[in-house]
Amino acid sequence: MPEGDTVFRAAVSVRKALDGQTVVTATGRREVGAESLAGSTVTGVETRGKHLLIHFDNQLVLHSHLGMTGAWHIYPVNHEWYKPRQQACVQLTTRRHDIVCFTPDLLEVVSEQRIRRNPYLNRLGPDLLGPPISDQVFLSRMRTQRRTPIGQAVMNQTVVCGIGNVYKSEILFLERVHPLTPVRHIDDESLLSLRDRSRLLMSRNLENGPRRTRFRPDEQLLWVYGRRGESCLKCGTAVRMIRQGDQARSTYFCPTCQPSAA
Repeated sequence: MPEGDTVFRAAVSVRKALDGQTVVTATGRREVGAESLAGSTVTGVETRGKHLLIHFDNQLVLHSHLGMTGAWHIYPVNHEWYKPRQQACVQLTTRRHDIVCFTPDLLEVVSEQRIRRNPYLNRLGPDLLGPPISDQVFLSRMRTQRRTPIGQAVMNQTVVCGIGNVYKSEILFLERVHPLTPVRHIDDESLLSLRDRSRLLMSRNLENGPRRTRFRPDEQLLWVYGRRGESCLKCGTAVRMIRQGDQARSTYFCPTCQPSAA
């Protein structure tokens, strides 16, 4: 499940393979318009939250959002792919590599001007994996969500970028915050601790390997996510799952370690 750390890692790999390279061929689904990238040179690769942007010297941008199942893969030219070719939405080929995007939520080729005017990208909050977010900025953005349950507020990418379903559940568990607690009932110190925990855990998952928030000498990588009905690894209470927000996103928590504020 791609979250901020996944996209960051993808950007590192794509940047190593593409930055400064000329695209020999570009193919993809008709609606993407990838053919316009053939013959151009990559001038930069960046992330904005869960969005990955590849910039080209012909003033075009390949804009992707991986959604729930998307992925970027890098292969040596003529190497066998690990995913079926019919799942590929775009393939950029250089002299050395095939750079392939599979099953993204969004993939489009647009102009630099259109990217600069993109209303959603312009509304995105600061990236937790970007430059440090000051206390004042973070608190002021979180306080705009006063009546919103914290389990929804931390997922709002216009407040801060990068947290997805997994980190939401894991961070709230580690900070002992019930996911239905309105933001207005959480003090500044606790909100800042959520920020710091988020950045720390995401930073620790920037290398290759499975995402983990639990660093113990056993096989359990996560504290609560995906463990509904199983025993809490701290207190033994059965882990619960609720759905939050307009998209009914799943949130896992321990009712004992994260007591309700109500």
